[in-house]
Amino acid sequence: MSSIEELRARLAEIDDLSNAAELLGWDERVMMPAAAAEARADQLATLAKVRHEIFSDGRIGALLEEAEPEPGTIDADLVRVTSRDWEKTRLVDSELRAEMAKASMVAERAWVDARRESDWVALLPHLERNFELARRFAACYERFPGFEHPYDPLLDEFEPEMSTAQMRTVLAELRDGLLPLVAEIGDPDDQEPDHFRGEFAAGPQRELMKEVLAELPFPEGSWRVDETEHPFAFSVGHGDIRMTTRYDEDNLAFGLFSGIHEAGHGLYEAGVDPELARTPLATLRSLGLHESQSRLLENWVGRDRPYLDHLLPLLAERFPDPFASLSLDRVCAAANRVERTLIRTEADEVTYNVHILIRFELEVELFEGAVTIAELPKTWNARYRDYLGLDVPDDARGVLQDPHWAAGAFGYFPTYSLGNMIAAQLFDAARRDIPDLETRIAAGELAPLGEWLREHVHRHGRRLTPAQILERSGCGELSAEPLLEHLRARLAIRAPSSGAAGGA
Repeated sequence: MSSIEELRARLAEIDDLSNAAELLGWDERVMMPAAAAEARADQLATLAKVRHEIFSDGRIGALLEEAEPEPGTIDADLVRVTSRDWEKTRLVDSELRAEMAKASMVAERAWVDARRESDWVALLPHLERNFELARRFAACYERFPGFEHPYDPLLDEFEPEMSTAQMRTVLAELRDGLLPLVAEIGDPDDQEPDHFRGEFAAGPQRELMKEVLAELPFPEGSWRVDETEHPFAFSVGHGDIRMTTRYDEDNLAFGLFSGIHEAGHGLYEAGVDPELARTPLATLRSLGLHESQSRLLENWVGRDRPYLDHLLPLLAERFPDPFASLSLDRVCAAANRVERTLIRTEADEVTYNVHILIRFELEVELFEGAVTIAELPKTWNARYRDYLGLDVPDDARGVLQDPHWAAGAFGYFPTYSLGNMIAAQLFDAARRDIPDLETRIAAGELAPLGEWLREHVHRHGRRLTPAQILERSGCGELSAEPLLEHLRARLAIRAPSSGAAGGA
């Protein structure tokens, strides 16, 4: 067996263990009995420790040194990407990895109850434990090349090779263009009523979601959709895409657009070149790029006029009240209402990134020592007053609304805004390359867009960086302007039912 063959074999075993952990994580969020939480935490901790020990072993490093792949090949990219991963992994003790996995699992379960009861005090010790572990983790990389800020190692876990300074610059450009748009929002009563709020039984919502997903260009037999408290999606191996949503009988938009959002993640995972399977190249580490695929499908497709033209008959069939009597103009206006709200996952496109800016600022301040975990509710509430003019009535609709900190995912939040920026640039490129794209989408034909994304984004896995993908797609460098232009257009389509949107 050659060095590259042995390397591939060892990496394949590690990937199998990772997928087993993913499957346990899916089960924990979707099906696991609550009483099994402690046992599941131990199982995940063991898998994290074993994976870490196998991957950080010196033999992996030796094989990376010995391998001499031909430049430009998959093997050459495998060695390049894996070498950096290995150098990082060997700096962290396996016991710390196990502690982090167990603590996050326990905290996530505690978060479900804490959020339901709006009980910050119940979650506080779990978050303090996660923060302590995250600080210890970041300290392992004190002298790692390119890391200059204590937040850098955490951000790198989700957006490799992007520094805190770079992310601040990117989000500052977005903030400077975004806040004037937020100031234009005005009174929600001057817009089309939100027809997606009302009484919508969960059963027809489930049927609608399955029909919507069945129209998407997934490989046959490769996906399933389930229900969970906080929607998510991932792959547990080639040909196995797990997506979730949550059906709110008072808010049809939540389950519908969350499901479409998670399908974007699923399509990305499904589109990775099968030749990359069971290697680190198939593990999609750039969450900015990952989020671009979900936001693109949810917003640039799902909330746009061509797709809503296709969707309206499906809505009217299952929910004739109100959709059978609504024009396409009115449905478009309702799907794109702009309103300052407390909940990130329910936010419109214009205000969504303000929620992310707040979380990013708080995370950086935590690791700079400017804020403590215990002070988060007070600081959170003040930031919502300053940025969105909203008073937070309770912690369930405030600092407890997201599970990311309970999951120990410090560094994750800014990738959402990064994903929005990338989505805007990629969709502009796809529309340029597919002249009849909007006509095809209006006919329910999403395969052309799916094929374009698979060719330019999905199939490459980690072989290309987000910057390389943007460049090769004809998008140029990362920029906030295409997103800001898109958001200006969203503001322009708002209309009251008696105005430009017309009658029923």
